[in-house]
Amino acid sequence: MSISSRDSKDTQALSCPARQPDFLLSQRQAERAVGHVLWLSAIAMLTEIVAGHLTGSMALLADGWHMATHVAAMGISAFAYIYMRRHAGQAHYSFGPGKVSYLAAYSSSLLLAGVALAMLCEAALRLRAPQDIHYDEALAVALLGLIVNLLSAWLLHGHDHDHAHQGDAHGHTHAHADQNLRAAYLHVVADALTSVAAIVALIAGKWAGMAWLDPVMAALGGVLIL
Repeated sequence: MSISSRDSKDTQALSCPARQPDFLLSQRQAERAVGHVLWLSAIAMLTEIVAGHLTGSMALLADGWHMATHVAAMGISAFAYIYMRRHAGQAHYSFGPGKVSYLAAYSSSLLLAGVALAMLCEAALRLRAPQDIHYDEALAVALLGLIVNLLSAWLLHGHDHDHAHQGDAHGHTHAHADQNLRAAYLHVVADALTSVAAIVALIAGKWAGMAWLDPVMAALGGVLIL
């Protein structure tokens, strides 16, 4: 199904009086879910970036950088939902405000690619000039980051599942076209994978003396994101 056909369905949902209340309610619920994830991610991001610098863990620092783009992506997603809610049903938006959702998803993807390249460059520098790592502290923060990511994924995936059922029940497919929500979910999943990579690297460095694995995992995380 093309993007234009999805947008026409969103526009139909907004222009149909019987469908508009349910459509706007679903968008408001998605907006709240993204807002909750935004605050959770912002706290975890600051913790990981500060801890990454203090402990010397490149993998943890890379995870924090990735979560920074995650926070930016959540902010873009939240803006898209607010924009769609405020302009829904306005006659001069005949193209459908749902296009903002696709633009937000595209912007999120570009941010993610940019930070992945930065991770690769920094990992290469750390391989050439290793630094001491405080493993215990770094592991504790990495585990916290993973918990936040799993909780965020549960919040977003649970809403996306309910959103899809609402779309089926009303005979239209605007739920399936919410690429903005799915992009936010993919950001969280990718961030969870980098958290797992950081934990593996820190465990291997602490108990097997494989300190080189810390920047290697950071680089692999960058490749995975790309």
